[in-house]
Amino acid sequence: MLHRSDTLPRDERRPKERRLLEDRLAALARAHRVPGAQLAVYDGGFTLAVETGVLDTDTAEPFTAGAAVPIGSITKCYTATVVMLLVADGDVELDDQLGDHVPELRRAGPPCTVRQVLSHTAGLPSGPDSDQVAALTASRYLLDHCTDRSLVMAPGTDFSYSNAGYVAAGRLIETVTGMSWAEAIRSVLLEPLGTVPCFVGATGTARRPVALGHAGNTATGRTRPVRQNLAPAEAAAGALAASALDLVALARVHTGDGPPGLLPPELAARVRRPVSGADPGVLADGWGLGFALFRRDDTLWFGHDGNAQGTSCHLRADPVSGAVVAFTSNASGGTELWHELADGLEDITGIRVPATPARPAAASPMAATAQCTGIYLNGDIEYQVTMSDSGGLALSVDGDLPAPLVCHEDLTCDLVDPSSGRRIPGGRFVRDPRTGAVDRIQLSGRMARKNALV
Repeated sequence: MLHRSDTLPRDERRPKERRLLEDRLAALARAHRVPGAQLAVYDGGFTLAVETGVLDTDTAEPFTAGAAVPIGSITKCYTATVVMLLVADGDVELDDQLGDHVPELRRAGPPCTVRQVLSHTAGLPSGPDSDQVAALTASRYLLDHCTDRSLVMAPGTDFSYSNAGYVAAGRLIETVTGMSWAEAIRSVLLEPLGTVPCFVGATGTARRPVALGHAGNTATGRTRPVRQNLAPAEAAAGALAASALDLVALARVHTGDGPPGLLPPELAARVRRPVSGADPGVLADGWGLGFALFRRDDTLWFGHDGNAQGTSCHLRADPVSGAVVAFTSNASGGTELWHELADGLEDITGIRVPATPARPAAASPMAATAQCTGIYLNGDIEYQVTMSDSGGLALSVDGDLPAPLVCHEDLTCDLVDPSSGRRIPGGRFVRDPRTGAVDRIQLSGRMARKNALV
């Protein structure tokens, strides 16, 4: 993708592009107080990779292209890809009942399919905090937190982002392959991609530098390392550490530019196809089988965002041109860095990457209505929507201080930052299609159902 005004041959432009990307990444990292970051851009058969800063503010070890960063939920893309490889081999069908492959879910498990689990349309809750399940095996986790009684909606009717669903997908991989999830990911996918395996929480297995996550203290202005606390049972939902170059390699499997014969083109296309009825709200413009979808003009890019403790990582790929953009950072401020970096990427590379969903025009605000108030549950998470004496709505999560909520005529809603007054797209209220009554709320892609007992 060339600038129309750029007449230099591609090979002669590469050193200039690299310098501009290095300078831009370094400047934004300083501005957002991000200790270290990587950016990899693949286009036209060539990859530009740049990095800046340090892996750990305490040791000042420099960031390198091969360093791994905890990528959080982008791990789900790897887990979904392995499931699709099992589909390619004929070991699994997408419309198989999940309980056909996961013994813990055969009796009291939800009546959902493999396809629904991969696309977050299975109706499963988000899942408990990692600290609550730190001592549980994946089997015990599923028995306790993935039952038909815990569903937040009927399977296949809408979208609700679920870590628990990917714990189940990881368990499916184990029962079908006879290997642990980590062993299967390593042998079936990482090694064919040339990716050196690296897992959060695994001791003695890293054969490459690993970045620590960092959090900023607004009072002192200091940025300090933080500890990863992912529970072992949740590995399939978030345990991988990878570099931006590794993420590019994964995306190229799904654009048909990866290792020959790894994933059949028809299955790669199915992964990127929007799942009917899946409305992820503020997370993305659609969802496929393991990947979020982001609209840029007439094209749906695929990718995913991932946040671990003190890291922020992002992947986008254009299935039409084959362009891939991957970003990793070792600080929570990396999300804002990514948005600003992506906005200016076209000026350097000619690639217009969709960092965020394509926001539709905001609907007109509506007067607060009592039909939206109530207590909504997603597993152990409690959302309470209340109405003040002045008639405004407010949202409280698990008893925290309530934040103002602005609702629109289409039932989408914005959260209002109490300190700045800035509106942040939050989600939407959902009506029961039979009665028309508001019976669910979706916040940050996670659905919660109204508690009928309140």
